[in-house]
Amino acid sequence: ELLEWLDVRGAIVTIDAMGCQKTIAEKIIDKGGDYLLALKGNQSSLHDDVRLHFEQPALTTLARMAHAETVDKGHGRTEVRQCRLSTDINWLRERHPEWKNLNSIIAIDSECHDGDKVTQETRYFIGSSLTSATQMLAAVRLHWGIENQLHWVLDMSFGEDQSRIRKDNAPTNVAIIRHAALNMIRQTKMKRMSIKRMRKAAGWDDSVLTEILAQVF
Repeated sequence: ELLEWLDVRGAIVTIDAMGCQKTIAEKIIDKGGDYLLALKGNQSSLHDDVRLHFEQPALTTLARMAHAETVDKGHGRTEVRQCRLSTDINWLRERHPEWKNLNSIIAIDSECHDGDKVTQETRYFIGSSLTSATQMLAAVRLHWGIENQLHWVLDMSFGEDQSRIRKDNAPTNVAIIRHAALNMIRQTKMKRMSIKRMRKAAGWDDSVLTEILAQVF
């Protein structure tokens, strides 16, 4: 339903595994965009095929596979990310013809060095775009960057991590309220003021609160 409202022409739409659905992929293509969808157990057959393709590649496939790498250092940690991109997937399209414009599969290998501790993870994606491995790696990084930045704002300005709300649907309901409040505050055209300070001002001054609420009423 959200895609009906968005203009995604020329964009690469990245979605977590919960959005890895045939109807969503088809809608993105029909709207003129490209998809980059994370693969997990909810698409078990497709996930297993992609995983085996990267774990046990044929020599001809390995020779045509594109690669990209980034290295990030900060806060005492070093993280190496490698992208393996394969477009030699006619066999996959034959096995899964229901995925519209399936043109590439991607493996992102992450290795994080934090002192003596080393953690490794491989994530798999399907894509409709024929862009380079470097651009695919950047798209995946940007996706997680947006999510991490949003969490940081909600934690710093709304104390999300300190919330003790745990029971039933309450955590989901309160999260929706926080997101709605954050979006209204961001759209308010007022003098420069932090999100946390604007929340406090809305509690002290009804005119500020009215101006924030006017974004939706």
